[in-house]
Amino acid sequence: MPKTAGDAMTIGVTPAPTYELYAIRYATRGGQRRDHFMGGDPHEGAMPMDYFLWAAVSPERSVVIDAGFNAEVAARRGRTFLRCPVEALRLVGVDPDTVEDVVLSHLHYDHVGNFDRFPAARFHLQEPELHYAVGRYMRYPRLSHAFEVDDVCGIVRLNYAHRVVFYTGSAALAPGIGLHAAGGHSAGLQFVTVNTRRGVVVLASDVSHFYENLERLRPFPTAFHVGEMLEGFDKLLAAAPTPDHIVPGHDPLVMARYPAPSPDLEGIAVRLDVAPSPREPS
Repeated sequence: MPKTAGDAMTIGVTPAPTYELYAIRYATRGGQRRDHFMGGDPHEGAMPMDYFLWAAVSPERSVVIDAGFNAEVAARRGRTFLRCPVEALRLVGVDPDTVEDVVLSHLHYDHVGNFDRFPAARFHLQEPELHYAVGRYMRYPRLSHAFEVDDVCGIVRLNYAHRVVFYTGSAALAPGIGLHAAGGHSAGLQFVTVNTRRGVVVLASDVSHFYENLERLRPFPTAFHVGEMLEGFDKLLAAAPTPDHIVPGHDPLVMARYPAPSPDLEGIAVRLDVAPSPREPS
């Protein structure tokens, strides 16, 4: 006989574990408002971009979300490299040598570049992203400029080494960690939900680079499919308990709205499993 809700109450349901959740800022670059919105922006003004990776930590496991880029790539692309993101994981108690799961939101250079610094990890990727990164669209510089060929070849090699776990849609990586296909910015873009003490936090990655992309429904200019980018905003909102539970992928405001884990990590890392500071009206 099928189980009823009463049966579930009697049997009990194991709650999802809660994770400490960190954002680590490892690089930055200058920019103007017109750089970050499709169609530009009528208002002149500086709008810098930060680069992050994220770590979800529980007693059972540590899951790293994205892998950043290295100093060589930063110099070639004109980014200000602040610290090695992989070594910075140690500042929040995560040993990259023993991490078993790394989520790659997509294969753009700033999200995958240090894959080789995780010797024990499986990499979790939407399968359409790899097809995209090695397929016909890479003959167009407008799309291929966001990839590093060596990174893409490295993921292919990891697949041959049985270290890539592929998904074709949304899935649970582990209790309390969800993967959600979004597309748009890149063909196989995904975002991540993490169960924390303040509820489910949505790590948007590049589904929304800045708070303002989502809040004003204004996509970022680098796009594979504009319609999917707009639908991605809807998916973020549907996955989050409130908009304040959504963390964009590149916004310097993240460092201002969330607290550092300790005074010595000011400007380096913040805790996302605690409520952000109140937001000023826009």
